[in-house]
Amino acid sequence: MSCEARTGSLLATLAASKPGGRLLELGTGTGAGAAWLLDGAEAGARLTTVEVDPDVQAVAVKHLGLDPRVTFVTADADEWLSTYDGEPFDLAFVDCIPGKFHRMDEVVALLKPGGLYIGDDLLPHPGWPAEHHDRVDAFVAGLPLVPGLRTTTLAWASGLVIGVKS
Repeated sequence: MSCEARTGSLLATLAASKPGGRLLELGTGTGAGAAWLLDGAEAGARLTTVEVDPDVQAVAVKHLGLDPRVTFVTADADEWLSTYDGEPFDLAFVDCIPGKFHRMDEVVALLKPGGLYIGDDLLPHPGWPAEHHDRVDAFVAGLPLVPGLRTTTLAWASGLVIGVKS
């Protein structure tokens, strides 16, 4: 599912709160979330966006690829999390299973203190597979237990979590 307008507006606002920030998106899709992040980011910011499906990501590259602030990585997010060894990020928007429903602790570890963690698609949707309900319920129940991350869930837009790393 593409990032919906209320979520996108929030992403732009949060990106604007990180001048010169290093931004991460796991799950580029067709680029809706990336477009919102770039809309809020100032000229010195940098976005790394990771997508497993090159055909889907090609849509994002077609529309956003000329923006010098964005780097597109075609890789499985699990693989990328296992191999990334660069600088930490100021904001991570996680819009795929890795980094949200598993390996969230690794995404949090990639954030600077004060860095923001944002996840969406937490409210029930008719297109969800049956097992996804349990996955979301377990994720939300475990949020207070994530070390070093203060979170708030919002039953707004597609259902969001916003966290800040201590």
